[in-house]
Amino acid sequence: MTVGTLFLVPTIISEGTEKEVIPPIVADRIKLIRYFLVEDVRTARRYLSSLKIYDNIESLKFSILNKDTKETEIEEMFQPIFSGEHLGVLSESGCPGVADPGSLAVDFAHRKNIKVVPLVGPSSILLALMASGLNGQQFAFHGYLPIDSKECIQKIKTLEKESSSKNQTQIFIETPYRNNQVLKNLLRGLSNTTELSIALDLTGKNEFIKTQSVGEWKKNTPQLSKEPVVLMFLS
Repeated sequence: MTVGTLFLVPTIISEGTEKEVIPPIVADRIKLIRYFLVEDVRTARRYLSSLKIYDNIESLKFSILNKDTKETEIEEMFQPIFSGEHLGVLSESGCPGVADPGSLAVDFAHRKNIKVVPLVGPSSILLALMASGLNGQQFAFHGYLPIDSKECIQKIKTLEKESSSKNQTQIFIETPYRNNQVLKNLLRGLSNTTELSIALDLTGKNEFIKTQSVGEWKKNTPQLSKEPVVLMFLS
């Protein structure tokens, strides 16, 4: 019996940038995929429609894959692949499996000896690291910082010590409406000499990337817009 392939399909990280950041080969590889695992069907449909590769978006089949998806549900989602159909995993932003529940599907595929093919596309984490000037050989991604300010500042101080001892860049993302609160906590918790990088709206029309010491940021603290941001520091 022929088994299909699991394709990891990159998506845009800023609206309207399909032509700039999604390589043509991605569209070529996913033309024949009719089954997708996604976090949100509405945004997945909109993205695939923007690629203009399907005659009828309504013919595509979508299953919800998120952090709460159970193993038994994943096995059911994979039934088309066991029948020879290819399956695509779409992230809400950027690359599946990176700060994304797509890793659940990839883990299942490896355990079932299903071929996994990652397709090239934008990753805000790597783009921000590339543009930061901070250590790109020793780094750690920590996802989101604690919501509570006191806990957040304590976590920042702990990670700053780790950064100093390991010469390690510490990387975070944040929910856009909390951008300024997290920046405030970083400026309160970090030493003035620590280098802090802000990468906002990567690949978008309001893209902003700058790295400087915490002391310099305190002199002229920006008001961040409510757009996706990657924050990182190196002590």
